[in-house]
Amino acid sequence: MPHVYCGFFYVTGRRITIKLLLCHSLVRSVILCSTSTSQGITYFYQMLFKRFQQNWKVQFNHLSTSNCHLLLAVSGGIDSIVLTDLISKAGFDFTIAHCNFQLREEESERDEVFVRSLGEKCNKEVLVKRFNTKEHAVLSKLSVQEAARNLRYQWFQEVLATNYKLQTINLLATAHHANDNIETLLNNFFRGTGISGLHGILPKLNNIIRPLLFAKREEIETYANENNLGWVEDSSNTSEKYTRNLFRLKIIPEIKEVYQNVEDNLLNSIERFKETEILYHQAIALHKKKLVEQKGNEVHIPILKLQKSEPLHSIMWEIIKDFGFNAQQVNEVKKLFIAENGSYVASASYRIIRNRNWLIIAPLKAKAAQNILIEKDEKMIVFENGILELESLLTTNCKLQNTNSIACLDAAEIKFPLLLRKWKQGDYFYPLGMQKKKKLSKFFIDLKLSKTDKEKVWVIEMNKKIAWVIGYRIDDRFKLTDKTKNVIRLAYKNS
Repeated sequence: MPHVYCGFFYVTGRRITIKLLLCHSLVRSVILCSTSTSQGITYFYQMLFKRFQQNWKVQFNHLSTSNCHLLLAVSGGIDSIVLTDLISKAGFDFTIAHCNFQLREEESERDEVFVRSLGEKCNKEVLVKRFNTKEHAVLSKLSVQEAARNLRYQWFQEVLATNYKLQTINLLATAHHANDNIETLLNNFFRGTGISGLHGILPKLNNIIRPLLFAKREEIETYANENNLGWVEDSSNTSEKYTRNLFRLKIIPEIKEVYQNVEDNLLNSIERFKETEILYHQAIALHKKKLVEQKGNEVHIPILKLQKSEPLHSIMWEIIKDFGFNAQQVNEVKKLFIAENGSYVASASYRIIRNRNWLIIAPLKAKAAQNILIEKDEKMIVFENGILELESLLTTNCKLQNTNSIACLDAAEIKFPLLLRKWKQGDYFYPLGMQKKKKLSKFFIDLKLSKTDKEKVWVIEMNKKIAWVIGYRIDDRFKLTDKTKNVIRLAYKNS
């Protein structure tokens, strides 16, 4: 298989690239570098290594060669090879982890062999995981790139979880560098991720560190050349069909023709965005403290107070995003301000329900919720106190039953969705047989309910009207009459 060896020589200030085609069973890219004096090599090597050490003290000052073990994600490309060299020279204990995604046939096998040989050279353990990436992408309905990323980090975390080096801090180190950070910033900006995406790649996130973020790609290449490091080239890096490559190969070079210092400008902007994000989250935290009331598994937000908050859109987004809602649903939630009682917007796991003057974010899983919407076609609801069964009947098929556990309501007076919730202070209803309203608190006193009994009472509400105090009495406005044709039968089974 043909292989390229490249050599860079600095002659009178100009760089000349010499390419030699040689046959080799293992394709390796070896970069050889020379300058007019060895002093230049030594200076750059010392400068980059010194910057690496200085950056380490700033970003990871609590980590030392004596208290941590690093799992190095090594693809075999130039970035991960330079990181391995720097980590080794700094004296850290480490293990090499390599993913073979089996996407590039012979190249994938070549990369694995090369990384294994690197481990032998460094006298370090090499862990290799082979993935059927294409199959995983199809089954997960993901792009191949996203599937590979998920598989990679899932495996890394599994390795870290085994705690293979006891009594030390086990961390994953990846070789992301400054240019990766720029590409991430641009990608997030064009995808519309908001301010949270503008800080780029973080130096440390949970148990993952990125010690090379301070260095640009050209610095990494020069370091590799001057230290005669070998690496393998990924042929997919030259394809513009991948977003990152498009930024690296086309978009940024074209912008450079207009703004020569675009890379430095963007890197400086990333640092400012990080500080801006801190201020942003501090402000959001203050708004949440004023607006959000946590009640069990639910979040309650007063509508009038929320409407007066500025900037409304951003505040609403920051509140609802943690419950599986997307940015496009913010405008749908705003419509709940003037919607009918019981209206809602749903995510995969939560609903935001308009309940009188409140927005209630409640889990879809009924047993965990304190406010549960009941749709017309639902037959059974499992909630904290038991089970509620619903049935639609004709009066001819319905035996009149209004017991503690069964309520028969006039369907003509019912409009779905109904709201199943715990009673609260201020609730009132018209007890069956009475024409005057009565507060539930007074109703419970008349029944001589204990405090614990009262805490277990739930109600069925429709458009701000309580139709049934479950287990006790229906509201007179929903009773069956001579004119009733259809019946909603509710049966309660106490858990």
